[in-house]
Amino acid sequence: MPLSTYTDPADAPVWTVGALVAALADALRARFNPVQVEGEVAGCTQASSGHVYFTLKDEQGQLRCALFRRVAQASAVTLRDGLRVRLLGRLDVYAPRGDLQLIVERVQLAGQGALYEQFVRLKAALAAEGLFDSARKRPLPPYPESLGVVTSLDAAALRDVATTLARRAPHLPVRLYPAAVQGPQAPAQLCAALQRAYADFVACGAPQVVLLVRGGGSLEDLWAFNDPELVRTIVRAPMPVVCGVGHETDVTLADFAADVRAPTPTAAAELCAPARADLLQRWAQQRERLRDAVRRHLDTQAQRVDRLALRIGRPSQRLAQQRQWLQAVQHRAQRAVQRALQRQHERLRTSAARLPALPATRLAVARQQWLAQQRRLPRAVDALLHQHTQRLQRWQAQLALLDPQRVLQRGYALVTGPDGRVLLDATQAPLGARVRVRLARGALAARVEQHVDGAADAP
Repeated sequence: MPLSTYTDPADAPVWTVGALVAALADALRARFNPVQVEGEVAGCTQASSGHVYFTLKDEQGQLRCALFRRVAQASAVTLRDGLRVRLLGRLDVYAPRGDLQLIVERVQLAGQGALYEQFVRLKAALAAEGLFDSARKRPLPPYPESLGVVTSLDAAALRDVATTLARRAPHLPVRLYPAAVQGPQAPAQLCAALQRAYADFVACGAPQVVLLVRGGGSLEDLWAFNDPELVRTIVRAPMPVVCGVGHETDVTLADFAADVRAPTPTAAAELCAPARADLLQRWAQQRERLRDAVRRHLDTQAQRVDRLALRIGRPSQRLAQQRQWLQAVQHRAQRAVQRALQRQHERLRTSAARLPALPATRLAVARQQWLAQQRRLPRAVDALLHQHTQRLQRWQAQLALLDPQRVLQRGYALVTGPDGRVLLDATQAPLGARVRVRLARGALAARVEQHVDGAADAP
């Protein structure tokens, strides 16, 4: 029975809290649902479960709202504080706290519903043309040599980009292509600015990357970046285009057409400009690795030279080996001649014993032949020895030319470093290093005081 039928308050029924809250919730659901309400978002938070809780307020009041994860994931609008929205939902009472709340079923930007629907239609039409295909998008060069910035001269985005580039890459040249970023004239000016950047790239190869940037705003404020002709102009770019328009939650059709989308203008500058300090550190690491590789290579080659030097030996050692070989050959030749003479003598004696009746004339002729052979054999041995002696003398002369001592006697010096290695380059001995200078007779201990360019002393 309704409370108004009771005239005496003492006759009013006694409710439990839960029953009264449930009765109020039933009355709200029956009278008001579904309901649409418009206001400003405040105190927006997202729980770990994915549900979004916020307050919808205006000048006269406020209402607690709950946007469950299922609806939040399907919504095209990302809620944030200060956003004016129109909500469709159902009123209910949260029994554990007795709070009135609106269970949101749909979120729409207030006063911009038609504009957003137009955005969705344009997106679908341009996507059907293939303008948003990821296959045609190009990666950014890791180290661009120049950048182009398309934005308004009065935009805060220009200051953000300039500050970021000055901090991260002050060496990077930047070309500015001014254009309006809001209003009816903005799309045409943005297209013209991009075309100027494209012409410069075709003419001289710069800028290598173009940044299309603007600060945040409402959907109406950013509408110039949803222009179909601007989207097609971005797609025709001969170089990568980075679009950094609005805040992280703002989305325009230019973002889908660009090669890279940055959440903010500052992020766009950071993507295109590697930090100078990071590059210097990476260069220092590469330099150290290269220096270590060169040192290892030089050490390996030095060991190889040492092994070859041991195999070659000194010229005097080679000369002594050749002299021993010649003496051995001479000794073998003498013994061979002696054995040949002895065999010839035995052969003649045997022949004489077998022919006792030979006439004296024939015996005399044989004796003369034997004597002639004995005389020719020493001459042949001498000729052979003379030939080998001349060859040995030629080898000695060639080896003498290679003897380092002969080079020192002509006025040259042999300089070795503290580690005993021969110095071939002045840069091998740092200033102040002690070196040893070997002369034809004796040696000197010296210290490096100055590096002198050898080309200045050349005749």
